[in-house]
Amino acid sequence: MPTMTAAVIHTPGGPEALRLEEREIPVPRFGQVLIRVKAFGLNRSELFTRRGLSPEVSFPRVPGIEAVGIVEDAPGGEFHNGDVVATAMGGMGRQFDGGYAEYTCVPASQVQRINATLPWVKLGALPEMLQTAWGSLFRALDLEHGDRLLIRGGTTSVGLAAAALAKHTGAFVIATTRNRFKTSFLLESGVKEVVVDGGSIAGEVNALLGGGVDKVLDLVGATTLKDSLRCARPNGVVCMSGIVGNAWTFDHFDPLEAIPSTVRLTVYNGGSKEFVTTPFARLIRLIERGQLRIHVGKVFRLEEIVQAHHCMERNEANGKIVILT
Repeated sequence: MPTMTAAVIHTPGGPEALRLEEREIPVPRFGQVLIRVKAFGLNRSELFTRRGLSPEVSFPRVPGIEAVGIVEDAPGGEFHNGDVVATAMGGMGRQFDGGYAEYTCVPASQVQRINATLPWVKLGALPEMLQTAWGSLFRALDLEHGDRLLIRGGTTSVGLAAAALAKHTGAFVIATTRNRFKTSFLLESGVKEVVVDGGSIAGEVNALLGGGVDKVLDLVGATTLKDSLRCARPNGVVCMSGIVGNAWTFDHFDPLEAIPSTVRLTVYNGGSKEFVTTPFARLIRLIERGQLRIHVGKVFRLEEIVQAHHCMERNEANGKIVILT
């Protein structure tokens, strides 16, 4: 049987828990697609999987919730050999082996065909990052031209993508960073105002805009969500879409105390259905024309997956980390 290289987790742990192995190339069944992986992005959810914190994940497991590449086989005829495609979510890297490999086998229902002139390194950054940013802004927050948007966790890859999308829509974007030295980087990325985040920024945000923002995208999570709710104006909307703060839940949560009157709280946790209905063709055209700027932070090879995870843990990338196979 032909083999491939894959990064495999046998026992949860640090970045060194990822081990390169030779494995048999999967054989797709009817309704599945075998993809020769050309690139994939790293996601913080894979950090939690590696640590053994993702529910319902058994080991050994090839992680990776996304990939872009070329169709090698689709027994059901949904795609043609040679098609350029992207896939994400739907159990990848959790219920079944994911994208950290030279080949991945996924359900055809979670694959999008891509027509693009972008290089693999750029395409590899897009699937989960754009799906989360676009879905959070337009499905959950219903962002509109002229809205005042606060992005909590602005230097994350999703935060940077959301800022670019919001700027293109005509929103006024405020973003946070814990590192004041990243202020100029955010301003160069389309953000109008930067707030250095020490954990409590509601007073500064309200003073800056005279009454709060219309929409808040919180990518930090439970550690900042209560304060983010206080950043919204009456009838404003707050969406939690990330857990950069590494906390999944509240120890104590009193909704009547935590949620200001008339402020609405929602979440975005897009799956494979949301992925295949994200308008990637339109978004890719904007990127190709230079109308939507997407940051690729660091690029590694598959054999450098341990170094890449160290980079992710240290938040050193200033954009999406992409792995080329």
